[in-house]
Amino acid sequence: MITPSLLERAEALLDACRTRSVKLSIAEGCTGGLVAAVLTAIPGSSDVLERGFVAYSNQAKSDLLGVPSELISDAGAVSEPVAQRMAEGALTRSDADIAVSLTGVLGPGGGSSQKPLGLVCFGLAQRGRPITSERQIFAGERTAIRMAAAERALAMISAALTSETPNQAQAQPGVGPPSPRTT
Repeated sequence: MITPSLLERAEALLDACRTRSVKLSIAEGCTGGLVAAVLTAIPGSSDVLERGFVAYSNQAKSDLLGVPSELISDAGAVSEPVAQRMAEGALTRSDADIAVSLTGVLGPGGGSSQKPLGLVCFGLAQRGRPITSERQIFAGERTAIRMAAAERALAMISAALTSETPNQAQAQPGVGPPSPRTT
């Protein structure tokens, strides 16, 4: 169930995007479409949410978003480099201005000492700006981790709209200037 506070955050984000004429794209692994579902729970969100990708499997990350399979093998599907490439792929495969991505370990199994249960890696790509990423570890069971990850993804987009730097962000080469868009 989507919490009222998450819906409020989504509504505020959509309003901020409308004010700035910004379109969004979402690339989701571990959240399986939850971020897009939160945004589309708000009436009229189609004027902001350009598209969403659910790339749950490694193959989907490669096929839908162009993440090199070698990168997934080398860094692991749950890693900042993969999250960065997912965000970049979501941006380049859409008419969005900002793309956010999420990939993580939700459990109940699958965690390790290097990639513990609750680890979520995020990527954020904006036209004409460096790609950023961060790594967060959320406590709780699967649903709580998904909700916390969705909330953090919305917060990252909000921060990008106000030109704030997301916590623990690491700049990477940008995806280039915005492409012309007709609406």
